[in-house]
Amino acid sequence: MSSAFDGILDRYSLASSEFRGRLATVRADQWAWPTPCTDWDVRLLVNHMTRGNLNFVGLLSGAPGADFLRLRGTDALGADPLAAYARSVQECAEAFARPGKLQQVVDYPLGRVPGAQALAIRTTDTTIHTWDLARAIGADDTLHPTLVAWIDDGMEDIYAGLVETPVAKETTHRFFAAPVTGPAGASRQDRLLRRTGRIPERDR
Repeated sequence: MSSAFDGILDRYSLASSEFRGRLATVRADQWAWPTPCTDWDVRLLVNHMTRGNLNFVGLLSGAPGADFLRLRGTDALGADPLAAYARSVQECAEAFARPGKLQQVVDYPLGRVPGAQALAIRTTDTTIHTWDLARAIGADDTLHPTLVAWIDDGMEDIYAGLVETPVAKETTHRFFAAPVTGPAGASRQDRLLRRTGRIPERDR
């Protein structure tokens, strides 16, 4: 298995902690604020992350990809979004940490993949959406450099074999934003953000 998946449980924990740190600063008046994900306000973005964690747990339990898609928009936050997100992270981490789960093939909607790759996809999504959340609420949008380097170096492996990826020319961009070109000499974080369809603040 590719080294891109080495230590994936720790990477997921780190990415989730980074997202939770921004989430903990969301004020009551910010939940309806827009995010760089144009279809989502802050609450919908946080729900996407929380429901996503639970949906990955479902995949490990044998749920089909169709259920993953059907449940994507279902509310998972209730009256306490921070607590709901924290619980979802714990459930997801515990599920993937069980013996054999990183090797188990799951029915991810874009292609059947082993659990380690599924968790890498989840970790990448969490990292990029940490920037989206930070930008939306005016928090520090500096991503953890270890995660940035890991995703930037391993993106082809992370999304290998899927019918749609952020690095494939034939991608329809139904799940991923189209890449954005930028100036030479940009930071690694800025290059990664552009690869995932974001425009860094200083370029606006």
